[in-house]
Amino acid sequence: MQTPSTSVSAKAFQDWLDRVARPIEFATRDECAHLSAVKNLGSFVAEQVLSALANRVYPKTVEARLVSLRDLFVDFQRLLPPHEQRRRLQAAVAIVNGLRSVVRELPELPESEMPRAEPESRPEGTKRGGLWNLPIRFAKGVGPKRIGLLQRWKIDTVEDALWTLPWRYEDRSVMTQLGDLVPGMTTSICGTVAKCEAKRTRNRRLSVLDVGVEDETGRMQAVFFNQPYLEKVLAIGTRVMMSGRVIAGRQGWMVPRMEVAQYEVLGEDTESTLHVGRIVPVYHETKGWTSRQMRVLERDLLEKHARELHDCLPVQLRARRRLIPIQEALRDVHFPDAGADLTLLEQSKTPAHRRLAFEELFLLQTALATRQRSVQNEPKQLTFNPRTPLLEKLSRLLPFRLTAAQDRVIREVFHDMLAPRPMNRLVQGDVGSGKTAVALHALVMACGSGYQAALMAPTEILAEQHYRNLSGTFESLGLKAMLMRGGGKASVKTAQIAQLASGEIHVAIGTHALIQKGVAFKNLGLAVVDEQHKFGVLQRKTLIDKGYKPDMLVLTATPIPRTLAMTVYGDLDVSVIDELPPGRKPVHTLLFDQSQRRRAYQLLRDELRNGRQAYVVYPLIEESEKTDLQAAMQGAEQLQSGELAEFRVGLLHGRMKAAEKEAVMAEFKAGSIHALVATTVVEVGVDVPNATIMMIEHAERFGLAQLHQLRGRVGRACHQSYCLLMVSGRWSKGGVRAGGLKGARASDAADEHGPSASRERLEALVRSNDGFVIAEEDLRIRGPGEFFGLRQWGMPEFRVANIVRDADLLQQARQEAFALLKMDPDLKAPAHQELRDAMLRKWQEKLELGSIS
Repeated sequence: MQTPSTSVSAKAFQDWLDRVARPIEFATRDECAHLSAVKNLGSFVAEQVLSALANRVYPKTVEARLVSLRDLFVDFQRLLPPHEQRRRLQAAVAIVNGLRSVVRELPELPESEMPRAEPESRPEGTKRGGLWNLPIRFAKGVGPKRIGLLQRWKIDTVEDALWTLPWRYEDRSVMTQLGDLVPGMTTSICGTVAKCEAKRTRNRRLSVLDVGVEDETGRMQAVFFNQPYLEKVLAIGTRVMMSGRVIAGRQGWMVPRMEVAQYEVLGEDTESTLHVGRIVPVYHETKGWTSRQMRVLERDLLEKHARELHDCLPVQLRARRRLIPIQEALRDVHFPDAGADLTLLEQSKTPAHRRLAFEELFLLQTALATRQRSVQNEPKQLTFNPRTPLLEKLSRLLPFRLTAAQDRVIREVFHDMLAPRPMNRLVQGDVGSGKTAVALHALVMACGSGYQAALMAPTEILAEQHYRNLSGTFESLGLKAMLMRGGGKASVKTAQIAQLASGEIHVAIGTHALIQKGVAFKNLGLAVVDEQHKFGVLQRKTLIDKGYKPDMLVLTATPIPRTLAMTVYGDLDVSVIDELPPGRKPVHTLLFDQSQRRRAYQLLRDELRNGRQAYVVYPLIEESEKTDLQAAMQGAEQLQSGELAEFRVGLLHGRMKAAEKEAVMAEFKAGSIHALVATTVVEVGVDVPNATIMMIEHAERFGLAQLHQLRGRVGRACHQSYCLLMVSGRWSKGGVRAGGLKGARASDAADEHGPSASRERLEALVRSNDGFVIAEEDLRIRGPGEFFGLRQWGMPEFRVANIVRDADLLQQARQEAFALLKMDPDLKAPAHQELRDAMLRKWQEKLELGSIS
């Protein structure tokens, strides 16, 4: 019989089975006369079987018998009647005998392959892999049939289950007796189903279930419509809890009626205290797995494994931050004490919630600090020359003066390049702040020092834009720049690859194609990544794998909220260009609904007649890309034949070939195209100073950060510019205020995608031109899960923490993590061993600690 290498040998299994069977067989001698002398029999057998199941693979017949054996002893310690104990022991002996009969099916492997039976006193999970390795499928009430349901919430282990928190709480600490119900009250009751009668209305389209509930004080009626399946659920004799509003019944107040908002079937008397008479946790449910089952599971796991929970936070840190122990925190979030503050529970702001959130944030920040140190400790093999004549020549070539903010950031970048550790710096700057000029100085310093440099952009349009804007400057400096596309002729690409490998090319500009297989640099010294989040994770590891350890400079025009930057870019040094070039005027932003479309078009035509140019942007959402492209194409046709018939209208979208896109952009930049209809490919990098007005269709479909990025395509010169936000629906009230462009705005918005949030988001854009203010607002409104497509950012996933709600904890966690690493860089102190293990378990693979920055 073929078995995986993790299978157990016949001899090892036989020895293990003998050790486990010995106390069982002793307890059954002389009609179980010796049972009372065997202490902790249930926990001993259950733990040993679980240990065997968790560590090895067995034939299905063996595994089924092992699971059955464990089930017999899981609750053996409870006060079972003697006859039930005897029955279970006899069943266990039968299973043991059955296992002995199939031992010969197992292969002969070394005895070391079988885990030895552990002493009962050894806490399970500390020396056998921990709760993070303990499969939840073997927990009581789960099993192979229900494991798939729990995996929907990413629950695979006991640790996962314990860290899966309630999403809300109900105060069932006070149950109203049925005899005390009064009209209009909203309350909870607990009773027994005395009547359950299904009826159908005359037209038979409506089923009615009439349920009578009683307790020792009175009786109550509940009616359920079109839920015939509840007839089996609410069978006579079933104990139930119901919450809802009380109204008069058909017999007046003799038998009141409840409009049931929630109900729950209660289990045995031993379970009832979990579900009523307390503040009750409510978990997410799915078909086949209820909140009640989750409560029972959490109760059982805490009872069995609480002593095995190890606090990974150092004692001094917990004392300094007044954090409660992990065991107490998990108990309190799942089963709050009577009198706990329900408001704080609902807001996840109790000491228990904050303790767990802090741990998640602290582990991440410790991992980021570790990753940063790993880069800082890399030996730098690059030597840059800050006095290269090319830098002085560059300063004479620039047709503008650098702002004070640009000067400051360039000094920070040069300081990093001259440091004995690799540079790993993020430069944030609002649209139009001059990040490219900063990058240009770094590129020239690298090339002037004898190295090659790479500039990576997320799209071919932006790469082409960088090449057009910078190639002339590089040429004037005697540097050879090259644009590498993903496609193109094979012969051209082959020649480019050869030039890169020989060192003939000084600066390579392109998309991720620059670091694809087959592309090699002779001596890469600097890699500049523009709009890094569009790539997903940072590409440093790919470069290291190819044999390079260049300095890394990351640029982003996407204003990143402080809290988000500490999680996504927590290992990077950050510079901020917080000043716009002189002469730039803030873009005026206006909101319009469909009833005001003619007014919006009039503003558009006015700008075009004044010799300016315009963008009309359509959204492009992955799920409806085909429809959105069609809308953009139809929009261009309609504008050309209608509102903008006197002007030339162009079209740009991501599905066009590179040559087509380049031709359209060249014509738009030259002014022969007056209005450019585009999808969001213009969001990043398109630079046409004469474009002064942008109309964004279906503005409610965009996030604030994306709208701000789009708005940044206008206002790139000294001309006053405008951004017109056009929503699909109509304002629920009000309209555009009179008073011309400067004062115009809409007071309210309503749309099918969530009028309140949409209105709040769009009005925030009208109020502010500060990208960082807007980004913070966007994060607050939409939450971290939706902010600017965080899936692309590699945003960390938390079970408890929320970077908006817990911003103060994030800051504290970061301070503590970096201070700790300064004191104990490798976390080798005995007091930090649990922390190190926990951090590596969670983040070593995701952040590739020790190998990338």
